[in-house]
Formats: sequence, C-alpha cells, structure tokens
Amino acid sequence: MIVIVLIFKHNKIQQQLKTMIRHILLIKFKASAASDKIQQLRALFEAMPTKVGGVTDVEWGLNNSPEGKNKDYTHAVMMTFADEAGRQNYLPHPEHDVLKEVFRPLLEDIIVFDYEI
Repeated sequence: MIVIVLIFKHNKIQQQLKTMIRHILLIKFKASAASDKIQQLRALFEAMPTKVGGVTDVEWGLNNSPEGKNKDYTHAVMMTFADEAGRQNYLPHPEHDVLKEVFRPLLEDIIVFDYEI
C-alpha cells in the first residue's frame, strides 16, 4: 500500500514539473473575410481541447483596447498546451490541418508567440 502511494505521489510531482506552453496568435483578417467564416474558425479553435490531446485551453478575443496600438490586429487566440509534447502533438494534428484550411483564406497577417508558463 505504501509503495502505491509513493508511486502516485511521484507521478503527481513529475506532472507538476512539466512546463506548460502558451501559444498566442494575433490575427489581422482580410477586409473580405466573411463574419460567418470567422465564427466557423472560432468554433474550430474552441473545440481543440476536446479534439487534440495536450491542448488544455483555448480563448478567443476581439480587441477592445482604447489605446489604438493594435496595428489593425483585431482578434487574438490564446491556446495552452499541457507541455511541449502537447504542442508537438497539435502542430501536425489533422484537426490543426482542418483549422488551417479555413484560416488561411481569411488571413491578412498573423503574429505567433509561444512561451513557457
């Protein structure tokens, strides 16, 4: 019994030591991008945690800063990966490919920024 508890605690500590990855997208859509296509894209992003292992969270947001420094980037997506393995699972994943098929024709420009949390 003690061995099982120690193994469980060891696994829990190992899991806590993994570094999560935050994946930020700042998006500038083409003027011709239809709002229904943008909403379809949002739904695809927000479904990622249920479809791709290692994606723990997705947030979608529309710029509302009064500072006017967004340089025409209007939307942001923030994804969280459980760890580096989660990010590496996502990048070649078929669901990511589906998302890119919808995304690319709408996209004027994008900034991608990842960091450890």
